[in-house]
Amino acid sequence: MASDAIILFAHGARDPVWAKPVTAVAECLRSRFPDRQIKVAFLEFMSPTLAEAVVQLRATSTTSIDILPFFIAQGGHLRKELPEMLEALRASYPETQLHLLPPLGELPEVQAAMADAIAALVA
Repeated sequence: MASDAIILFAHGARDPVWAKPVTAVAECLRSRFPDRQIKVAFLEFMSPTLAEAVVQLRATSTTSIDILPFFIAQGGHLRKELPEMLEALRASYPETQLHLLPPLGELPEVQAAMADAIAALVA
């Protein structure tokens, strides 16, 4: 069953320009899934945080959220911090289903697309 919403969960940076690729992907998803809410949330430096994004979605009666880590690979943030955040969110909002998806960079299709883009640059 499809979720009501998708959160693209990215690291964040002090420079707001850093978020442009993430927000561009969110815009593409909004056009592909007009019936779902698409949010971008950040681990640090930027807002909203993951918790703030979940609260915003809950205010719109969202009950099922897919969370996609917008990371190349699983480092400490995804192995330690994200599970702790999700545990706290699930305890606070047990009626909201939070589905953790694999990190973006671990998807074979994304790896192939990155290799294709690099090959086009160096060919």
